[in-house]
Amino acid sequence: MGEPSPAPREAGEPTGTAAGRPPREAGGPPSGESGESGEGGTGGEGGDRLGLPGATALVIGNIVGTGIFLLPASLAAIGTLSFAVMAVTTLAAIALAIVFGRLGGRIPSSGGPYAYARQAFGEFVGFWTAWSFWLTAWGGNAGIAVAWVGYVNYFLGWDGTLGKIVIGLVGVWIPALINLTGVKNIGLFQLVTTVLKFVPLIFIAIVGLFFVSADNFGPFNAQGGSLWDAVWLAAGLILFIYSGMESVTIVAERIRDPVRNVGRASIYGVLACGAMYLLATVAIFGTVPHDRLVGSTAPFADAINNMFGGSGWGGVMAACAIASGIGALNGWTMLVAEMPMAAARDGLFPAGFGRLSRRGAPFVGIVAGSLLTSLMLLFAYASENAFNTILLFASFTTAIPYFFSAAAQLFWLVTGGRGIDRGRMVKDLTIACVALLFAFAIVYGSGDEAVMLGILAMLIGVPVYIWTKAERGEYGTRERPARPAGPRP
Repeated sequence: MGEPSPAPREAGEPTGTAAGRPPREAGGPPSGESGESGEGGTGGEGGDRLGLPGATALVIGNIVGTGIFLLPASLAAIGTLSFAVMAVTTLAAIALAIVFGRLGGRIPSSGGPYAYARQAFGEFVGFWTAWSFWLTAWGGNAGIAVAWVGYVNYFLGWDGTLGKIVIGLVGVWIPALINLTGVKNIGLFQLVTTVLKFVPLIFIAIVGLFFVSADNFGPFNAQGGSLWDAVWLAAGLILFIYSGMESVTIVAERIRDPVRNVGRASIYGVLACGAMYLLATVAIFGTVPHDRLVGSTAPFADAINNMFGGSGWGGVMAACAIASGIGALNGWTMLVAEMPMAAARDGLFPAGFGRLSRRGAPFVGIVAGSLLTSLMLLFAYASENAFNTILLFASFTTAIPYFFSAAAQLFWLVTGGRGIDRGRMVKDLTIACVALLFAFAIVYGSGDEAVMLGILAMLIGVPVYIWTKAERGEYGTRERPARPAGPRP
């Protein structure tokens, strides 16, 4: 596949090669080169690519998982201050989406945060970013699968541990099989599942506003303790629900006209999800009495039942949650493979991750990621409270790619080295700083235990980096014997 067309320059954009694609390292295959012959490739000329609707559906599908179906009940226990926290978080998420759009136009190649960090700060930071996102992808998939099992059991009732494991493994491996069939089927499946889950949710968010009663809203700070602690507790729950906004940047080479559509899909996806989250949360708070909402295990179903009466709507909401979960697993399975594939092309992940099947699928990454997700799923059902630990761990590892992406944009703006428009510069700097603070907030909201586990997992990546460097025949600076004193011969 040929090199992507150069992106239009922006305020503070570096000149020369700094604005282009990261150079290929020795030992890595050329960009777009497959380890096997086959059709489809990475979506080059004549290959399948996602258009703007499919790319936006990928973003929405990866942001909206099963968590939104339980979030209102969790926030009700904190209080109506959650509305303000969600509004601020949404604005910060939009700022980060704009940053991803700017970066996607600057470097329209696959890898997303990995490519941005590597280009700005060097290959080790790029590797660490790819490693962190890889941990997020397969670890977070286990959390989605655990929540998905609960909604499937609304119909099946397999409440035993073995039954839950079987359902969870089915949820992990159906998306893996879809991903192995190629990007065209991934996009179609993602579009269908996004519609199935998004239309009913936005229906509640809009129609529910006409059934709101002020008597149903609970206190501002329902816990009655420190307002600061309550704000950060709400933030910890809300911050992770926006993870996935970077999805389209990671598969940029599989997007039609990535210079334009990467940014548009990121922003459209976050705006759509943010509007839905805010409206749905307000509608449910206003249609379900506070005391009932705090203990609800299906707040959307309770809201619909209160709006129209009856109890049959619980099955409708469970079906929506099932579609939501399987769609999120499908999209994240794609990302589990795409990020290490981009790193493998540059020689920073084992070479197998860069090989493509005849259908253009990075099969090693798909299978390896799904196996690790399966193991994490088993861990979740063998431990108490492992579900919360998984999600908070994934929240921390998500913050690393976000931080270095925002830092890369800030780096290129500050070190632009050419005449720029001052007004545009101030605007872009402000957005980059907000995105950087958003990443800090995710780390803080993850909690002490998740940060500790995350740091340990990040450090495990260092030996992997050393191994890949050695495989490429690249070694550190070797000491040379000291020259003897005296004149040269």
